[in-house]
Amino acid sequence: MMTVLAAAAIGIIAGVCSGMFGIGGGIVIVPLLIFLLGFTLKTATATSLIAMLLPVGILGVREYYRAGVITSGNIKIGLIISLGMFFGALIGAKISLALDAKTLSRAFAVFLVLVAARLWMKAA
Repeated sequence: MMTVLAAAAIGIIAGVCSGMFGIGGGIVIVPLLIFLLGFTLKTATATSLIAMLLPVGILGVREYYRAGVITSGNIKIGLIISLGMFFGALIGAKISLALDAKTLSRAFAVFLVLVAARLWMKAA
């Protein structure tokens, strides 16, 4: 149950960031899967592709699945994330439209620095 809630939260966060900054998979979903659910980078990348399956990831998901990097459980997590992204993007777009360009740019810069710092620390 906790994994399902974490996957839903990742989807909402990715959706909000997508709506605000036009980003999602590599910048949001992959790091959150690594930090919150303990996924490896390859499994996180493949699961992120599942979340974006229909628009861009179906062929990549097939290859990761064939290679045994992801399981049907990862597919479930990816689909839950995509549902969160669906609704989160609406929230993010509304927030973005309410902010002036300077504030939005600064928020995005802070977000990128925090993600980069966390990845740097995790790799050490």
